[in-house]
Amino acid sequence: MIIVIDYDAGNTANVLRALEKIGVAAELSADQEKIRQADGLILPGVGAFPAAMAELEKRDLITTIKDTVATGTPFLGICLGMQLLLDASEEHVLTKGLGLIPGVCREIPATPSLKVPHMGWNALDIQRDTALTSDLSGKYVYFVHSYFTDVPAAFCDVTADYGIKVPAMISRGNVYGAQFHPEKSGDVGLGILAKFKEVVYADSTRN
Repeated sequence: MIIVIDYDAGNTANVLRALEKIGVAAELSADQEKIRQADGLILPGVGAFPAAMAELEKRDLITTIKDTVATGTPFLGICLGMQLLLDASEEHVLTKGLGLIPGVCREIPATPSLKVPHMGWNALDIQRDTALTSDLSGKYVYFVHSYFTDVPAAFCDVTADYGIKVPAMISRGNVYGAQFHPEKSGDVGLGILAKFKEVVYADSTRN
């Protein structure tokens, strides 16, 4: 079972529908035991970084998430959920993140020709091959965000050009992030979620 973590900050209905389309057994939950026993975890997210971290802390989920990831459980953060993977964010006020991937979330610099938020369909450029990136070069996905994940190149898998090279997918070990919304990115997005499913169930001991 894949658990979509419930913390009142995610586009959860669309994520669950997308998972259903690819035949994934998934459940929305904030139950710590269910999270610890999950085959895989997805942390979606929309909204502000400080409020999201405060809600995770309120539900006593931060330690649960970190402990579960440390056991090797595959983890996917989507949009704000990807930003929360980092050490910190500068959004509104410097706020500590989950610290699963090194880096800081910073505001996208606006230009006369490029407005913030970065909103719409953008092409992907592969930087590193991972289990989730095959066949993505040049494919278009849907973004809605005002902040980007400033991470070392060693953790940046895919970028999109928006005045700067915006990290579109990042990873570290069993932790993956997608800045765009796979659940809103048509067949390309469903394909990424299907690849995550393959990662989750690659270990034959999981069922």
